[in-house]
Amino acid sequence: MALAASLFLRQSQSLVMTPQLMQSIQLLQMTHLELNQFIEQELEKNPLLEVVSGDEGARDDERGTDAYSLPSEDRARAEDVSSEEGFQPDLYDSATMSAGSASETSDGGLDNMFPDDAGPRAADAPELIDQWKSMPGGEGGESYDLDDFVAGRETLRDVLGAQLPFLLSDPIDRLVAQHLIDQLDEAGYLQGSTAETALRLGKPVAEVDRVLYRLQELDPPGVFARSLGECLAIQLRARDRFDPAMATLIDNLELLARRDFATLKKLCGVNEEDLLDMLAEIRKLDPKPGTRYETSLSEAVVPDIVVRAAQDGSWHVELNADTLPRVLVNRDYYASVSSRTRRDSEDQGFLNECLQTANWLTRSLDQRARTIMKVASEIVRQQDAFLLHGVDHLRPLNLKTIAEAIKMHESTVSRVTSNKFMLTPRGLFELKYFFTVSIGSAEGGDSHSAESVRHRIRTMITQEQPDAVLSDDDIVDILRKGGVDLARRTVAKYREAMNIPSSVQRRREKRAHAKAAAS
Repeated sequence: MALAASLFLRQSQSLVMTPQLMQSIQLLQMTHLELNQFIEQELEKNPLLEVVSGDEGARDDERGTDAYSLPSEDRARAEDVSSEEGFQPDLYDSATMSAGSASETSDGGLDNMFPDDAGPRAADAPELIDQWKSMPGGEGGESYDLDDFVAGRETLRDVLGAQLPFLLSDPIDRLVAQHLIDQLDEAGYLQGSTAETALRLGKPVAEVDRVLYRLQELDPPGVFARSLGECLAIQLRARDRFDPAMATLIDNLELLARRDFATLKKLCGVNEEDLLDMLAEIRKLDPKPGTRYETSLSEAVVPDIVVRAAQDGSWHVELNADTLPRVLVNRDYYASVSSRTRRDSEDQGFLNECLQTANWLTRSLDQRARTIMKVASEIVRQQDAFLLHGVDHLRPLNLKTIAEAIKMHESTVSRVTSNKFMLTPRGLFELKYFFTVSIGSAEGGDSHSAESVRHRIRTMITQEQPDAVLSDDDIVDILRKGGVDLARRTVAKYREAMNIPSSVQRRREKRAHAKAAAS
């Protein structure tokens, strides 16, 4: 058969992952903090992009810019709400005129009506006028920055460093102590070994150990410990409660963690009442004494979606405006620069590329907001009973159900629900919280959510009495009567995941607490 060259016209479809498409997928799963950081990086590279506050958004049309804001459905809903409330500009103008006439007819004007807003007057305190004008927020000054008034928090090293001169008088001992202080972690435990410190400083190990034992006398009690047992022992010595029985208990903390009280009573040589007193004393101790001086600030979680009850009994779902940056494309600047450059110049090519990137970013952000809104609205529709009645009515839900309802892929729903939070009348929840495993019904009815079943188990164990502690079999029977078909091993797995001890351990602890309370 002869070989010959020929031309064929063939049409096919293929999915090409362009860099912009990959970037859009990454935007979808970003948190609002990561999104703000990404936008800041784009602002540095693209001169056509701007981020403005809500006050400046009203002038977008005048500046000839394209804005990324909430989806059109939300804007239409907001317009309907404003029209229902009956906003009338004429009433606003008349109110403004009334305020102006009131200021003219009053005796001293607005300064007399609101003296606190006008600052100190020369007649009252002439020596304070110059000081007030020079302060931030005064006349001609800048606004107040509350961070300037926040007192600095003491760190653990600051507290220990302030006590060091009163504990050690020898300069060499203080030098060793400073090296040991630098080896403390956030909990106040000594991470390095005294042998390494002695080798680094060229001192005998016994000298470093001597300084370490002196440092263990500092406040807070328990610092410079090398283990949990040593930390508790230091605090018990400070309380004068470190007797031989307590020392034996500290040496067998693994038995205490397993709640093997029978073995502990034999090892310590005490009865049940004495053991309860020793356990109560240990509960008063601080296993991490250095954390009280922790300097890291806890960050509040900002919800991405807000759910409110509407007047008609439905739910009003909206995106949190604080998590939606307002990105603008400055077309006026593009037109001004383009008019001064040639079409085939390198600058014009750069501008065109910036315009294309800016348009893509605004469209991607708008699509991200729409997708989050669709997923959140469907979750609220599926979990309506939870919002009304609580966690007992949380329905089993998976990504496939949401994806089929909104005509999207499961991977898209998974990216949307990652690290996104929803503020509801029931509290603040991560979107992943609403997706739980389905547990079959004992009576052939609707399935139950695994989270609601765990909540039932936790509630039953919390309400049990010392003389009627529920075993795992008892919990299975109660759940089956309530319509939940659950195996005993599953109950045990849920109980252990919630750090709830077995029925034997709970019975022993509750009886001991009851005796202690009665005495």
